[in-house]
Amino acid sequence: MPRMRAVKQAFKEYLSEAAWRSHLDGMAALGTAAVGPLFSFLPGEPLLRHRAAVALGLTCARLSASAPAKGQEIIRRYMWHLSEESGNIGWGVPEAFGETLAESPTLAKGFGRILVSYVIDLGHDDNYCDNDLLRRSCYWAIGRMLEARPELGDYARPWLRRGLADTDVVCRGMAAWALSRLPQDMMDAPALRRLADAGIEDVCIVFDGEKCLEKTVSGLAREALAR
Repeated sequence: MPRMRAVKQAFKEYLSEAAWRSHLDGMAALGTAAVGPLFSFLPGEPLLRHRAAVALGLTCARLSASAPAKGQEIIRRYMWHLSEESGNIGWGVPEAFGETLAESPTLAKGFGRILVSYVIDLGHDDNYCDNDLLRRSCYWAIGRMLEARPELGDYARPWLRRGLADTDVVCRGMAAWALSRLPQDMMDAPALRRLADAGIEDVCIVFDGEKCLEKTVSGLAREALAR
């Protein structure tokens, strides 16, 4: 326990620095010993959460490369935290899930569709995330995965397009952001244009790899159209 507290304190200091990315290799090198401390930061404030998710994604991807079962175990831990059975809300877990699949093509191939499933509402037994706040993170995570794994876009795109009419307006903006990570498709344009013209000023928080940006829902739709 004392060692874990020391690692956690060191990681918090690393992730709070302007040059936080310079510490990523060192954190990932600890392997499974890094997982618990990084998980503990996922429910935190947005910037720390996203930076911890980046570090956890890299750690999981490297573990998976050398010991596939260990990487899969962490993915299943994400899935457990996002399930109703866990009794948890899973703050920060979608971000870590997305970062992990962005880092590992093997894990993305095996679990990419599961990540997308959290925004698919079939009206019966499914993985749909019915917590609006958490579902916003799911859309972001899908977009992050697609930045690195555009080959999964054919499967994800129709569900992201549906997300432009999500019951939660902020989710609509996050779906637009996720679509903007993919090459343009004219089939996206009508729904994006409707969202862009709706003048929805609700704020989405989008992590750009370094900082958290505040963007409006309609602004993100306009950016997606511009891409």
